[in-house]
Amino acid sequence: MRVCLVCSSGGHLTELYRLRDAWQGQERFWVTFDSADVRALLHDEEVVLAAAPTNRNARNLMRNLALAWRVLGARPSDVLISTGAGVAVPFLLAARLRGVRSIYVESFSRVGALSLTGRIAYHLADEFLVQWPDLAARLPKAQYGGRVL
Repeated sequence: MRVCLVCSSGGHLTELYRLRDAWQGQERFWVTFDSADVRALLHDEEVVLAAAPTNRNARNLMRNLALAWRVLGARPSDVLISTGAGVAVPFLLAARLRGVRSIYVESFSRVGALSLTGRIAYHLADEFLVQWPDLAARLPKAQYGGRVL
């Protein structure tokens, strides 16, 4: 199985890395930003660098959408897993258009409401996981999968 792991650096990277039992041992590559924590944690991993910043940046959204289309075309994947943030949206859209199964895990910090990325990902991802049971109870498509941290 080939897995595409998509996340921003920082806490999103930490959460996705903590899910390694789900993807370890699989052929995989990461899509994230160039930062010190990415270079330290993923030094032995295949990493594709996305354009940053992504927060409400239309230019980088379009850059990352083009990147997502190219990457998922050149590296056919069985599943895309993302913990956000903004870099997830273009990759989830490209995954849907290319027929790649996708799983989105909303941030641990989102207790009472979805993030902006989560609100968009809720409609794009095949599986939508949250880390708080009360949040899952209010969202028909969401599944409570436990807590990453």
